[in-house]
Amino acid sequence: MRLPRFIGRPLVRPATALALTATLLLAACGGGSSDTAAAATTVTQAEIDKALQTPTTLTYWTWLPEVQDEVALFEKKYPAIKVNVVNVGQGLPQYQKLRTALKAGSGAPDLAQIEYQSVSTFSITKDLLDLRPYGAEASKSKFSPGAISQVTGSKGEIWAYPQDTGPLVMLYREDIFAKYGIEVPATWDAYATAAKKLHAADPKIYLGDLASGQGVAYMGLLWQAGAKPHTVTGPDSIDINFTDDKSKKVADYWTALNASGALSTDPDFTDAWYQGLNRGKYATWITGAWGPVFLQGNVKESAGKWRVAKVPQWNAGEKANGAWGGSTMAVMAKSKNAIAAAKLAEFMGTDPDVTTMYTTKQNLFPAVKQVLEDPAWANATPAYLGGQKVNEVGAQASAEVLTDFSWSPFQDQIYTYWQETVGKALTDKTDLWPAVQQWEQKTVDYAKGQGFKVS
Repeated sequence: MRLPRFIGRPLVRPATALALTATLLLAACGGGSSDTAAAATTVTQAEIDKALQTPTTLTYWTWLPEVQDEVALFEKKYPAIKVNVVNVGQGLPQYQKLRTALKAGSGAPDLAQIEYQSVSTFSITKDLLDLRPYGAEASKSKFSPGAISQVTGSKGEIWAYPQDTGPLVMLYREDIFAKYGIEVPATWDAYATAAKKLHAADPKIYLGDLASGQGVAYMGLLWQAGAKPHTVTGPDSIDINFTDDKSKKVADYWTALNASGALSTDPDFTDAWYQGLNRGKYATWITGAWGPVFLQGNVKESAGKWRVAKVPQWNAGEKANGAWGGSTMAVMAKSKNAIAAAKLAEFMGTDPDVTTMYTTKQNLFPAVKQVLEDPAWANATPAYLGGQKVNEVGAQASAEVLTDFSWSPFQDQIYTYWQETVGKALTDKTDLWPAVQQWEQKTVDYAKGQGFKVS
């Protein structure tokens, strides 16, 4: 099965990611508090004009295909600036090379594509430029609240410009729902009832698959429930809480549904999983809003049978959502061309032509309101989804993403521990709650071992 041309889905990372995380944190926790916010000084328009008129070459690391077409629009507007676009790998391979270059003091790019969940990892080591002095504060309102909140630091720093995002949605097989009399579930209670009804009617079909190796998806469910698993409170301090009431609600719910036998926990993004989506083994997929385009490119045999809805709510009538996936454009703090790099990142995140091209060329789900509110985009009716206005649903889901969720500086380690504890409990069909408690303790021990003050 080919990898998707679409880039919005998050990466599944191996345990080898931990070496990078440990290196970052040992560097992060070596000394006192950050003075980034205090030191931020607004750059004048005269300084910006001078930088954009001075012959300069910027290096931009990104795994986005064909992005040179968008970059060309910036170069046309600012002909003195040339942009060297480099793909050194996607996600972790890029981060490893980026850390090596930053540590060596040479070879790092001026700006780089970084996933939301990894922004904290680089900002806490003071490797990212606070973009507020370069005009980012004025651009905040251009992005969906859920996207801009993920790049905003504890002191108001803006560490990157959102590029794409992945508010949760529920893809479902309309043909299976119609055949078995299943209503689109608006609440998680209704989802569980439908799951048991469907599996009883045909034991070969599951309403959903909560992959036992996909901690990213589980984190999105915690986010949607209002849990706050991790909050960075300083350069060497973090709140870790995987065991509050909201987290327990999520764990108990999936424990019960899994124990009923009506839930699949198959590994995702495998050939067997793609085949299962095609032949109707799974009647729904809780995923990011990039999911419809991803299915269109990778699950072609079931074209026309899928539809999209907002994710079920814990209480009827609520409007709460989490997210899964997305990336940003961040400027390196040691860039010798900080002003030009910051303006390139701003242009690539906010220019109307560029942000529209993201949706048509790279099939990204937008983070910027200009596209989310564009009727031409919202009213698209792809045949793969039966002519449904799927983007309209995605835009609604984007508007409902909770903004008080934040990432840890060691997200890869957290996902590894999740797979060892909660993921294993899913596979074994045992109670998730003791596994969640183990997950939390492992994470706390790791954070303390890296020099963090944990509360």
